[in-house]
Amino acid sequence: MDIDSFRELCLSFPHATEKLQWEEELCFKVGAKIFAMIALGAVPQAVVFKCNPESFAELTEREGITPAPYVGRYKWVRLERLDVIPAFELQHLVRQSYEMVATKAAVGRKPVRKQSMKRRRRA
Repeated sequence: MDIDSFRELCLSFPHATEKLQWEEELCFKVGAKIFAMIALGAVPQAVVFKCNPESFAELTEREGITPAPYVGRYKWVRLERLDVIPAFELQHLVRQSYEMVATKAAVGRKPVRKQSMKRRRRA
């Protein structure tokens, strides 16, 4: 998988956006929460994403995959390069990351109350 394919994958998820942060990190978000990042300034490009605890334990035993700096304790991994694992596996793991983060992003949002909607219509 190359950087363009990775970007296309991340942006294919519902409500996914991208934002350049920290000068060279292309962050993929759902709502305000990041689900994946790729380092644009590094060669080769390192990839970071969230995992479930089981995947985290298994992945960090592999060569080229480490706990992500600063967020590894929250089960985020860092792949040294996009080709450390097969493309189909990376797609699956990034989808899982998106789903975990999207669920938390949805829980954090407060629903609009019907009563407040009625007040807005009258005004």
